[in-house]
Amino acid sequence: MSEASKTNLLGLTKGAMEAFFEGLGAKPFHGRNVLKWIHKHGVVDFDAMSDVPKALRRTLHEMAEVTLPRIALTQPSADGTLKWVIELVDGQHVETVYIPDDGRSTICVSSQVGCALDCSFCSTAQQGFNRNLDIAEIIAQVWLATRELGHPPTNVVMMGMGEPLANFDNVVPAMELMQEDLAYMISKSRVTISTSGIVPALVRLREVSDVSLAVSLHAPDNALRDQLVPINRKYPLEQLIPACKAFIANDKRRKITWEYVMLDGVNDSIAHAKALIRLLQGVPSKVNLIPFNPFPGTAYETSSADRIEVFRQRLKRAGIMAITRKTRGDDIDAACGQLVGRVKDRSRRHLRRIPIVQEQRP
Repeated sequence: MSEASKTNLLGLTKGAMEAFFEGLGAKPFHGRNVLKWIHKHGVVDFDAMSDVPKALRRTLHEMAEVTLPRIALTQPSADGTLKWVIELVDGQHVETVYIPDDGRSTICVSSQVGCALDCSFCSTAQQGFNRNLDIAEIIAQVWLATRELGHPPTNVVMMGMGEPLANFDNVVPAMELMQEDLAYMISKSRVTISTSGIVPALVRLREVSDVSLAVSLHAPDNALRDQLVPINRKYPLEQLIPACKAFIANDKRRKITWEYVMLDGVNDSIAHAKALIRLLQGVPSKVNLIPFNPFPGTAYETSSADRIEVFRQRLKRAGIMAITRKTRGDDIDAACGQLVGRVKDRSRRHLRRIPIVQEQRP
């Protein structure tokens, strides 16, 4: 059998692995054992899997493989953050970020090569879009991070390059592997998927997964959000907010995390804060205020620390949990909105930009 026709076991969930081994005439438990070897023990050589029968190992050499991308570059930040540039088999590149914080370890995982959603304040979006990552390429980022760190991360956030819900059929099984007891054993509450608001996919996600949800909001009204987050023109706030509320409806302990990048003179006034309070009324919420992280060619500037704090205090007085996110990894372009990889743009999104009107200060 040619290498191209072999099955990459790295991207198989437990159910898919069991089915694959049954197709080989083996018992399902052999599939579970191999899954454990690959993800929990980091072993990709079939001959090193001591509880797999020799005859089955020979069959695996003929029918299967464990193919991983490689870390092309490791960039350490002064604050302990690490950024890995991952080279995929086809030569494309994505970026994965490790963020240590008080005994916790968070891995920020990419789901696409580039991004097609064209959010104007995001460096990834300015690179355009090439393709979706497959299941193996998504989970490989966790596999590589686990091997580099010597332990699995305590948290995974699908907040790297790309819009995860635009790659639904690959992201959901990858998140299942992250939570699998035979693999990384990450709690569902510690796996977070971030979306800009693809409402039909969000409704579908609710039916198959109960991971944590973060939403890239960035504006409290449709007019401004249409400019900052163009997917809002298709799925406006009147659709997005109810879908988010429904996502956590069966668990009173859960909240939606709203990501709100602070752009000087664009979305950071008291009037914006008041509009945001009205928008989130009745929705269990946590708001992450994110100081804008600049990138080459951007026209935006980050709001001042004082302005962000006034905004935060206004939300807090209204009973909304609001946190100013500490910028991490900005010295290596690893902070929120700065990931770029190397994208051969097939979308030509960069040719269709809409100017943003900034607030005029007295």
